[in-house]
Amino acid sequence: MSDFETIINTRRSIRVYEDKQVSDEDILKILKAGMQAPGSRLGSEPWEFVVIKNKDTLEKLAEIKPRVKTAPVAILLVANIERAFYKLHWQQDMSAAAENMLLEAVNLGLGGLWNGVAPTEETMEKVAELFGLDNENQKPFCVITLGYPADGWENKFMDKFDEERIHYEKY
Repeated sequence: MSDFETIINTRRSIRVYEDKQVSDEDILKILKAGMQAPGSRLGSEPWEFVVIKNKDTLEKLAEIKPRVKTAPVAILLVANIERAFYKLHWQQDMSAAAENMLLEAVNLGLGGLWNGVAPTEETMEKVAELFGLDNENQKPFCVITLGYPADGWENKFMDKFDEERIHYEKY
């Protein structure tokens, strides 16, 4: 397998992390990967990011999204709707950015977990309030937790291929 195939085939949701900090350099690489995602219109990508390393803030966020509590770092993905070209398709753009970030985490030897926020309005409102977003034009999309996987939680291959789910020409 190529390195790319290895990254795609071994990425999994990591929910338990070592008590070890993620470097600012690696965080920046992950953010850059998110910004390289395809968007609905070049120059109109809605994504913005809030990097969270402060333990008190992580604990407050964990009251809304419990799996955040043990992560050394979390990144909140926020859609700035004013910048989005297609105002109704921002979740597609944000999903592409999130997946790029998770793949880059694996590339760097890290693990990550996509913690959904949107489209649940109550959760979106709570996260928006915690981070000072207006929730009208700044939509919290998801929180990606990052860290070094704890023993037993490593990125590893899990065969999910199912030929019965493939259809040609029509369903």
